[in-house]
Amino acid sequence: MGVLDEIRAAAAAVMAAGQSVRLDAERLEALAAALAQAPPPPPAWDVTHHHRGGPASTLAYVLTLDAINFGSGWFPWLAKRGSLSGYFTVASALKRRFDDTGAWRAAELAELAAEDLAPLLGQDLGVPEVAELLGLFATALNELGGFLLAHHGGRFEGPFEEAAGSAERLVGVLARMPFWNDVQHWRGRRVPFFKRAQLTAADLALALGGEGLGAFRDLDRLTVFADNLVPHVLRCEGVLVYTEALAEQIDRERPLAANSEPEIEIRAGAVHAVERLVEALAGRGVRATAQVLDYWLWHRGQRPEFKARPRHRARSVFY
Repeated sequence: MGVLDEIRAAAAAVMAAGQSVRLDAERLEALAAALAQAPPPPPAWDVTHHHRGGPASTLAYVLTLDAINFGSGWFPWLAKRGSLSGYFTVASALKRRFDDTGAWRAAELAELAAEDLAPLLGQDLGVPEVAELLGLFATALNELGGFLLAHHGGRFEGPFEEAAGSAERLVGVLARMPFWNDVQHWRGRRVPFFKRAQLTAADLALALGGEGLGAFRDLDRLTVFADNLVPHVLRCEGVLVYTEALAEQIDRERPLAANSEPEIEIRAGAVHAVERLVEALAGRGVRATAQVLDYWLWHRGQRPEFKARPRHRARSVFY
C-alpha cells in the first residue's frame, strides 16, 4: 500500500470507529448535488499573494513557504497585514522578500533565527505566542536548509528531482524532515496525513503550470490537505457533525490538544468526507479530484460567514 492509499484507509478506519466526529450522508449528497450544478473551477496560482518568478525562484519559494505553512493554532495572536489572514500575512511577506531579494541559500536558511523573521513578517517577539510560533518557523527553516545541504548539495531542486515526477514519492522525500513527518497515532493505529508535503506538490504544479519539476504524473491521487479550515467548512455545510462536547469546546474557542483523539478525528473526517464527495460527484458524471475540492473548500472558508464561526485550533507544526 502506498502512502496515499494508507492515508485514505486510515481516515476511513478512524471515521468508522471514532466517537467525536461523524459524517452526515444526506448533507454530503446535498453538497455534491450543488457542486454538480456548479463544479469548482480549476485552481490557479494566486500571484497577488504568492511569488512567481523564474522556475528556480518559484520552486524555492514554494518549498520555503510550505516549510512554514503551519501555525493556525497561534494565528489569533499574529499581527495581520491589513485584512489578510494569518496564512496570507506570511505568504505575502515571503513574496515581498523573494520579489525584492530572491531566495535564501540553504546555508542561510540553516542559520535563521526568530529575530531575523520578526521584521520580515511584521511581528512583535514581545508577544509570547508570536515568539513561540516564530521560533518554530525558524526551526522549520533551519531543518529545511540542513536537509538540502546534507542530501541535495544545497539545491532546492534536489527533493523534486529525487521524486522523479511522482507527488507520492515527494511526500516520502519531504517526510524525512521531522516537521514534515505528519503521522499521528489513534488508538494504536498509525494515521498519516502529510498535509504540507502533499500541498507542496500541488502548489508547485500550480506555480509552474504543470511544467518542468512541477509536472507530476500522479497529482490526481493526492488526498485533501487536512488542516483546520477544510473540516470547518465541511462542518458549516453540515457534512461533518461533532459531538455536543466537542462542538461546545470549539465554539467557545478553547484549543484542542494536538494529536488528541478529537483533533485526529476532525482531520480524518475531512479526508474521508472529501473522498466520499469525489465519489458522489463521479456518480453524477462530474470528475473532481480531492486536490481541486480542497482548494475550493479552503477558499470558500475565506468568506465572512465561515470566518464568523470559530474553527478548531490546535498548536501543531503540521497545519
